[in-house]
Amino acid sequence: MKRSFFGTDGIRGTANRGNMTADIALKVGQAAGRIFQRTEGVHRVVIGKDTRLSGYMIENALTAGFTSVGMDVFLFGPLPTPAVAMLTRSLRADLGVMISASHNPYHDNGIKLFGPDGYKLSDEVEREIEAGIVGDVSDFLAEPTKIGRAKRVDDSQARYVEFVKRSFPRHLKLDGLRIVLDCANGAAYKVAPLVLWELGAEVIPIGVSPDGFNINDEVGSTAPGALQAKVREARADLGIALDGDADRVAIVDEKGRVVDGDQILGLIGKRWAEDGRLAGGGVVATIMSNLGLERMLAGRGVKLARARVGDRYVMEQMRAQGMNVGGEQSGHIILSDFSTTGDGLIAALQVCAELVESGKKASEVCRVFEPLPQVLKSVKFLNGSPLEVPAVQTEIQRIETEFGAKGRVVIRRSGTEPVIRVMAEGDDEKLVKQVVGSIVSVIEKAA
Repeated sequence: MKRSFFGTDGIRGTANRGNMTADIALKVGQAAGRIFQRTEGVHRVVIGKDTRLSGYMIENALTAGFTSVGMDVFLFGPLPTPAVAMLTRSLRADLGVMISASHNPYHDNGIKLFGPDGYKLSDEVEREIEAGIVGDVSDFLAEPTKIGRAKRVDDSQARYVEFVKRSFPRHLKLDGLRIVLDCANGAAYKVAPLVLWELGAEVIPIGVSPDGFNINDEVGSTAPGALQAKVREARADLGIALDGDADRVAIVDEKGRVVDGDQILGLIGKRWAEDGRLAGGGVVATIMSNLGLERMLAGRGVKLARARVGDRYVMEQMRAQGMNVGGEQSGHIILSDFSTTGDGLIAALQVCAELVESGKKASEVCRVFEPLPQVLKSVKFLNGSPLEVPAVQTEIQRIETEFGAKGRVVIRRSGTEPVIRVMAEGDDEKLVKQVVGSIVSVIEKAA
């Protein structure tokens, strides 16, 4: 069955249009609720959201769907995605839901689902839910006496704050560190400043005034300009930028330079390997991660396994290979000793721990390898898939053959947007640019 609703990270789209209407959210609640009623007795689902205006609409529609099939709903309000995953397990819920479009602008929204173990759902389960969305659920509606209840959980933020603090080494404090923290006007705008302050840091927050429309608007991990300027202005030791649902992070050093997810992954992987904490003898990254990361880790006897793009595929690879560190260049960092999904705040605390223990500046600590020249471009398309056009396939095969051992070429269709990503990397920057330009040109003609 072809996937019509789910992409690489749940269901996502423009709010009140297409797959992101109240009607679809209602059906998602009914379909998922039916599948995850595992045993007899009370059934629970927990729901968190970020700060988008449309979150109210989708939250209420999901609640109606879940309660209509007999599930009790616990509503958390604004809370990071990793907090929802954690609380799904903590509250022994049958299912966890996060309403967020992550780093997308306010007019988009999304629905992410977690199983009772706190992990994102497999492709197979998502297909089963899709079948329920388009099918007839009338036979599964609860009897009038068994309709579910809904209630607000007031202490969910405090629970997550304590959970995150436990990931920071007990013998360390952040005393003396001045940190600029950008919460993207998103889900972590309350909890993230509290975590850093309670650990002793001087916190200078930005992006902590959500109004329903300004999430990720010139702030957050995908727009670090404001953070870079503030770090330099405040002469801070470090800048931390989360995205709209706080499952990814970008770091800015004291000079105002951005540190991407590959560098963070390399820093943590290298340090954990030195401390004997690295499980499985390696780190999981994606096909988009820089070849420089792979070479640096290999030089330290640490292997790099590559997964498909999407943090849930990284997590699947980590579980399959028994590894406890994984992530993406975009800043999704998964540390399975603590969390079942990407957690930007927990990853940032590992960087902070390295600063405190080493006594070095962020610019010295956070650049653990020299990236190879890498060029990434996106090509928008309207219908179909330009990658299936014969002329495009022929050009891609020609370039891959000629490029050969000089570097890597990765071409993929985005799972969250109507774009095709074209990436190439190698030691020769000029050649890399030529390769990407040639492929983009032929795709644009077919798009």
